[in-house]
Amino acid sequence: MNKSLTKIAAVSLLAGGTLISTGSHAVPDQPKNWEKCAGIAKAGQNDCGALDGSHGCAGQAKQDNLDIEWVYVPEGTCEKITGGVVAKIKPAK
Repeated sequence: MNKSLTKIAAVSLLAGGTLISTGSHAVPDQPKNWEKCAGIAKAGQNDCGALDGSHGCAGQAKQDNLDIEWVYVPEGTCEKITGGVVAKIKPAK
């Protein structure tokens, strides 16, 4: 490759990188408020303890979509998900 062709290739790569990096604004902002959504967690993918107290840790759901297992979702989206039910959050002591 000659030097001028190498420069053109380098400039093209840099310009392409700029276009790609500006596309990152398409990702929505992180929600400010979250809610516990029960009934949609996959086996081993729950967030924290079961609603019935049968276990107290994340990742222990034994089956998909159990009504006692939950995950955090952006506020206002749980009931839009098939099978999703907003779980009541116990007040802190």
